[in-house]
Amino acid sequence: MRVLFRAGFAALAASLALAGTGSGQTATANAPPGPVKIGYINSALLLQEAPGRAEAEAQFDREVGTYRQQLQRMNDSLNTLMAAFDRDAPKLDTAARAARGKAIRDREAEYQTRARGLDSTMQARQAELVKPIMERVQKVIEAIRAEDGYSMILDVGAQTSVVVAADKRLDLTDRVLARLKSQGAPPAAPGGALVPQPAGVTRPKK
Repeated sequence: MRVLFRAGFAALAASLALAGTGSGQTATANAPPGPVKIGYINSALLLQEAPGRAEAEAQFDREVGTYRQQLQRMNDSLNTLMAAFDRDAPKLDTAARAARGKAIRDREAEYQTRARGLDSTMQARQAELVKPIMERVQKVIEAIRAEDGYSMILDVGAQTSVVVAADKRLDLTDRVLARLKSQGAPPAAPGGALVPQPAGVTRPKK
């Protein structure tokens, strides 16, 4: 689940990059003409070290812990059914064998459908947990941009970044991170409603 959580941060980092660029461009459009001042941040590093990130990840792990346990029990149950079928199959007539085989396939399909639904729920919950952190990061970046008159702040940590080289003196990452840490972690997201749901396993072809 930690891999999934990190993937979610990567996706949200891309959103942060787009949001940050948009904020800077809007403010610049309303400002009088002047020299263009550009800075950059590394969103991947910011989100990795932002206050509240570790707590959000731990909360996510706790909430899906029950799911993982029930998932294992459901998989074990389905495997037991499959093993019993394989053991009894030679003694069953054609109709009984077909009926039991269909029952197992139906159970497996049900588990897989419910698991896909839970995956979607988990992704939504992940985004909910990360949202307060993302909003805090965005506000700090925008505040620094406005304070120092940056025309725009680029993101070299986004997967879509086209920055191939930049002056280290333009890197605002440490400054943003320092301000984030001075503010402390944002309020934790309220408890979610992750309902444990089972998933099936693939039945070996006979």
